[in-house]
Amino acid sequence: MHFITALLGIYRAEIGLFILACMFVAFVRERYSPTVVSVLGACAFALLGLLNEKSLFSVFSNSAPLTVGAMFVLSGALIRTGTINRIAELVMARAQKRPRLALVEVAVGTVLLSAFLNNTPVVVLLIPIMFRLAQATAYPVKKLLIPMNAVAVMGGCITLIGTSTNLIVAGIAAEQGMQPFGIFDITPYGLAGTIAGVVGLAGLSFLLPSDPPSIAGENGGNVQEYLTELVVTPDSELVGREIGGLSLLGRSVTLLGLKRAGEIRRHDLDGEELHVGDRLIVRADGTAIMTLRESGDFELGIAADSETSAREGTVIEAMVAPSHPSIGERLIDIPFLHALRVRLIGIHRARHLPGPDLADTRVRGADRLLVAGSDDAMRSLKDNPNLIGVDISRTRAFRPRKAWIAILAMAAVVILSALDVIGIGLAAFIAVGVILVTRCIDAEEAWAAIDGDVLILIFAMLAVGLALEQAGSVALMVGWITPLMQVAPQWSLVFIVYFAALILSELLSNNAVAALLTPLTIALAHQLGTDPRPLVIALMIGASACFATPIGYQTNALVYAAGDYRFADFVRIGVPLNLIVGGAVCAALVILG
Repeated sequence: MHFITALLGIYRAEIGLFILACMFVAFVRERYSPTVVSVLGACAFALLGLLNEKSLFSVFSNSAPLTVGAMFVLSGALIRTGTINRIAELVMARAQKRPRLALVEVAVGTVLLSAFLNNTPVVVLLIPIMFRLAQATAYPVKKLLIPMNAVAVMGGCITLIGTSTNLIVAGIAAEQGMQPFGIFDITPYGLAGTIAGVVGLAGLSFLLPSDPPSIAGENGGNVQEYLTELVVTPDSELVGREIGGLSLLGRSVTLLGLKRAGEIRRHDLDGEELHVGDRLIVRADGTAIMTLRESGDFELGIAADSETSAREGTVIEAMVAPSHPSIGERLIDIPFLHALRVRLIGIHRARHLPGPDLADTRVRGADRLLVAGSDDAMRSLKDNPNLIGVDISRTRAFRPRKAWIAILAMAAVVILSALDVIGIGLAAFIAVGVILVTRCIDAEEAWAAIDGDVLILIFAMLAVGLALEQAGSVALMVGWITPLMQVAPQWSLVFIVYFAALILSELLSNNAVAALLTPLTIALAHQLGTDPRPLVIALMIGASACFATPIGYQTNALVYAAGDYRFADFVRIGVPLNLIVGGAVCAALVILG
């Protein structure tokens, strides 16, 4: 025991780096969500004595995650009062008269909205608008969705409240003794990146794909197909029939396999007779699924409760949010199946069908689910923050009479913090109190608007960053990096920090990268005798402005699925866009200081 204690005392810094390396491996492998990895990492530091109890709980006094949570609620109030929906209606009304001008107006509006709101609901709202504008302008929708998303991400880099990443970096920097950031302190640099990015998008438009996506209805021209299962019931007329003779199989319904007694067969099924309990794994479009739902010969889909029928209640389609806690788990284990007694009757995934069957499909962000259940269950699903309803904004009752209160509350946060009357965190907290007491949004809806996964991730990574400092790991890394940085030109430090944050954020969680690199960047700046503020701003924007992969930013995943893009589509346009935006931001930091 004494040996282990001595070992921990001598090699504290090295052990801290080892834990950090294990966390990075876990982030990349994606076996567990970033939130789980972050919490486990913080626990490892605490168990090994590298982070004491007082320090661990001190992270809960950090204003950054509380400010992030408050901004989630304020964004939710603008949605709940119908403010965002009203903006969308105005855009579509103008698009009918002058569609090409509407495209420009949407781009400008997206930048402005994303600068002050959580850009995930902004992008969700704009996706169907982009499809309508594509139809009105006869312009390929695939040439609109990626640029729209990129503009939203750029807009989030214009103000301190534009993204949760900005607030995390600012909060850690303030705790490190730096002068607190104002809401518009990063605006010149974010604006430079946005202008360069928009010009770059215009010049790089030839790199965008122009083939139509396979999204049905309002979301595209071709048919959207789902994986589903047909369970043969005891009173079915199909019992004893050969699979090859089933009339239901055709162009709209394709047989993929037969699941019997837990085993799946894929070949030589035509002569196989159906038994009670057999599951036919099929691919079908939405219309076919709704037709199959009415049949009495089999039950459709899966449910935690076998008595739950697909023929009962209504059907909604929902998209799995990138922050869903069940990412990576089996569909049959997704919590709402058990809690709400609903039936999952289909799943769609961009570009390919999931599998091997419905129950054992692993959940991914942007998966589209067809769910059948009672009206009460449907209302619960629409209020679920981890599920994005396809038409959720149209089906909920807005509170338009309260819209002016929500708008004034958000404006007050911006103005008061910009004038340094009060801090951003306090202003946002007071604004939340105002919108709650005036019933712009109910308390339950406010909680639902908060992305708990993001907040837990922030708290956990703050603990990890603090542990790395206390263990001496940050000082050790600074000691390694300083000699290399000393030979580099002073102006190049901004570029190095920006693109280091960018590359890591294309592969890992933006917020995790920001929380880890901020104390390291500040310590490195002090060691080199340079002002840390430009480097911190470079880190702040570099960790958010990620365009080259569908996983680089959570809205990337939404657009990736909606537009039926390929991974290479993001890389082809995203890499040069990263260079253009990054170059502009870094140049502005070097010139303006």
